[in-house]
Amino acid sequence: MPEPESRLSRPIQPMPAFVEQALEGGGLVAAYEARPPYQRNDYLAWIARAKRPETKERRLLQMLSELERGDVYMKMDWRPGRVTRSDR
Repeated sequence: MPEPESRLSRPIQPMPAFVEQALEGGGLVAAYEARPPYQRNDYLAWIARAKRPETKERRLLQMLSELERGDVYMKMDWRPGRVTRSDR
């Protein structure tokens, strides 16, 4: 999976193996890659900040669910195709 683009102002997060496996296992790689770079990076940072394994798992499941729905980002409505600063 490609790394998020380097034009992000936040530190770029590496893709943990367990997240990559979950995306592949759920058939959600394309949905993940279709998200803007800032969203991909934010999801990875949010999951990585969790200290407890249960929290990491809960956050991973939320990300997968949101990718599957396609119209949600961090429990907020999101419309694909909208141009954002990081997409320019």
